[in-house]
Amino acid sequence: MEFLIGLFPVLLILVGLLLSILRSSVKIVQEYERGVIFRLGRVVGARGPGLFFIIPILEKMVKVDLRVVTLDVPSQEAITKDNVTVRINAVAYFRVLDPVKAVVEVENYLKATSQIAQTTLRNVIGQVELDELLAEREAINHRLQQIIDEATEPWGIKVSIVEVKDVELPDVMKRAMARQAEAEREKRAKIIHAEGELQAARQLAEAARTMSEQPAALQLRYLQTLTEIAVENNSTIVFPVPVDLISAFLEGRQQH
Repeated sequence: MEFLIGLFPVLLILVGLLLSILRSSVKIVQEYERGVIFRLGRVVGARGPGLFFIIPILEKMVKVDLRVVTLDVPSQEAITKDNVTVRINAVAYFRVLDPVKAVVEVENYLKATSQIAQTTLRNVIGQVELDELLAEREAINHRLQQIIDEATEPWGIKVSIVEVKDVELPDVMKRAMARQAEAEREKRAKIIHAEGELQAARQLAEAARTMSEQPAALQLRYLQTLTEIAVENNSTIVFPVPVDLISAFLEGRQQH
């Protein structure tokens, strides 16, 4: 009896050790995760999702999340091709396609992808002009996505979308662009006004040719002008004198 009592603490220790080993050998991986298994330091493969067992002490598991990661690229200061300093930030969406490469090929794939995105953003902005950066946003986004995706492909990562969120310009450049836009609008207004004058002159010339061919049209226009002048409660009536009468009078005077 005393012998059994003395073995009781040892049995408790053994049971606790067995439970601890059993707990460390049972692994549960979620649907959106994969477990990369290392056996004596060598990669065995990726397992999951679900419940499975590993060999305690001999095997080790590293979980990798396969969901899409939203990476906020910090604001970067860059100089465009036409020597304009801008501050620009972006957002990138990527996910892990190969969990084994994401664990083995790079120490921290999140940090590495962030650094690649920042460097690529500065390089691409330095190769385009300011007008292209503001107008060709989709082309620049596509270019950023291709470069970052090619750089992270050896790590088992797929970059699907890269979007430039905001472009901050210096105040001096904003004022210059405002003056440029104002001058451009004034230019358009003058061109439109000149086109209107040209069309009006053409219409007047066409009307003059019609009246010269039909003298009755000139008389009707004369009467219509009188009707428009003699409005209600108007005490002053102006009679326009046809130019033909004045010219005929002047010609007769010169002949005399």
